Amino acid sequence: MFLFLLLFVMGCTANWIPPAEFLPIVMHEKTYDIFTYQRIFDSVNPIHIYIEGDGNSFDIHGIPTDNPTPRNTFLRDLAVSDLNPNVVYMARPCQYVMNTNCDISDWTDGRFSTGVVNDISSAIAKVAGSRPIVLIGYSGGALLSGLAIRQNPQLNIVKWITIAGVLNHSDWTEYFGDRPLFNSENLNGLPHVLQAHYVASHDSVVPFELSKKWVGDGELIIVPNSKHNRFPDLDLKF
Repeated sequence: MFLFLLLFVMGCTANWIPPAEFLPIVMHEKTYDIFTYQRIFDSVNPIHIYIEGDGNSFDIHGIPTDNPTPRNTFLRDLAVSDLNPNVVYMARPCQYVMNTNCDISDWTDGRFSTGVVNDISSAIAKVAGSRPIVLIGYSGGALLSGLAIRQNPQLNIVKWITIAGVLNHSDWTEYFGDRPLFNSENLNGLPHVLQAHYVASHDSVVPFELSKKWVGDGELIIVPNSKHNRFPDLDLKF
C-alpha cells in the first residue's frame, strides 16, 4: 500500500520538483491521508500553512474527475517561495494520495464535509505544534481553512489570509446556478481573527461582488493583473 501511495505521489509531482529542504510527508488522519510538503526549522517562530484549493475536481465539461490532484502549481510555487523558516504546503484529502475511504463526494458535494474539516484541522494542529500559525487558504482552501479556525478556537492563529477565496459555498453555487454542496459545512460569517483577503482583479471563478459581500468592511486587497490561478504581482503581508 505504501508503495502505491509513493508511486501515486511521484506520478502526480513528476513535472514539479520542490526545493530539497521541502520534505514530502503524508499525514495519516482519522479518515484521510493528507499530503504535505514541509520545511520546518524550529519550534519557536510562526508557521505558515498553505491550504490547497479544490484542484482538478471537475473537467472542462463540469464532470467530476477520478483524481482531484491539482494540475496548477500556483499554491505550491507560492509556498516554496515563502522565506519564513517554517512553511507547510497542505493538500486536500484525496489529492496526491488516496486511501480506501476516498470517494468522489470528497472533492465534489462533500469537499467541505465534517470529516474533511476534522482531518484538515487535526493535520494543522499536529504540524503546528505550539507555534503561532499563519493560515493561508487558496480558493476552496480559504473556506476550509476558515472552517478549521471556527472549529478549533484553541489553535494559535495569528493571521488568516485568503487568496481568491470562496468564503460561502451556498452563495457561490447559487451565483453560477450550480448544484448546492449538500454534504458540506458552510462558513456563515468570518472567524474573529486578524485576517486579510486577496482577490484577483479579473477573477471569473470567484467574482468580486461575492468577495465584497463576504468580507464586508474587512481587509479586501485587489491584486492587479491577476486571474483566479495567476497572481504575478501578489505580495502577501504576514
